Amino acid sequence: MKLDDDYANAAYIPNAEGYLTRWEDAARQYREAEHSLGRAQLNLPYGDHPEQLFDLFFPAGRPLGLMVFVHGGYWMRFGRHDFSHLAGGATLKDWAVAVPSYPLAPAASIPEITQSIVAAINTAAARISGPIVLTGHSAGGHLVARMGQANIGLLEAVYDRIVRIVPVSPVSDLRPLMQTSMNETLKLTAITAKAESPALHSKPEKIDLHVWVGANERPVFIEQAELLANKWKSTLTLEPLRHHFNVIEGLEDPNSLLINVLLKKN
Repeated sequence: MKLDDDYANAAYIPNAEGYLTRWEDAARQYREAEHSLGRAQLNLPYGDHPEQLFDLFFPAGRPLGLMVFVHGGYWMRFGRHDFSHLAGGATLKDWAVAVPSYPLAPAASIPEITQSIVAAINTAAARISGPIVLTGHSAGGHLVARMGQANIGLLEAVYDRIVRIVPVSPVSDLRPLMQTSMNETLKLTAITAKAESPALHSKPEKIDLHVWVGANERPVFIEQAELLANKWKSTLTLEPLRHHFNVIEGLEDPNSLLINVLLKKN
């Protein structure tokens, strides 16, 4: 359809499939190593659906707080086991990290997926005390941005603990996706696309906001990031030399700019 090429990422990234293989391998190795050390609790339920599970990774000492990472895949692909390694940077900075899966389209609608993330955060927050920071990539960036709305369904005590939201390469306005063939699966309508678009909602109050995107991403993703940053009146980082797949690699490194932005002290 009209905008299919605009939202095509893999076609414009050399050896795109190699990234997917690397994610799977790195995630498995990290998960197995952390579990063997007693620093991972796996397959924790937050609902009744088989995909409503999260993995929780711990630092060596007492956690300073909780980071939640929500994966992307256009709400149609991937799960927590593809991204375990992205907990590495935060745990080395003494934060616990929750990595949830969620039911995927077409079995679940985007509004239903949003509510799955609400439930995942509420459940993970009950296990870890302290401040909460949220980050997610692509569709996951959309989902964590949605958590900024005070009436989204997060428990009040949980919402009040959220100190920072950093959407990475988010889809902030879902209405253009209605002009892609993906909508045969997503089944967005004018009503649901508007309701689920963070850029069409008010700026979250009392939460530090920072939008992140790769400088070498498809133009539409830079536009989507700029739109959200302008709506939120937040800082926008265009990370040099990063495209849509490698823009999340900073989450593995405790010394990366992305981790330092996420976990900086208020």
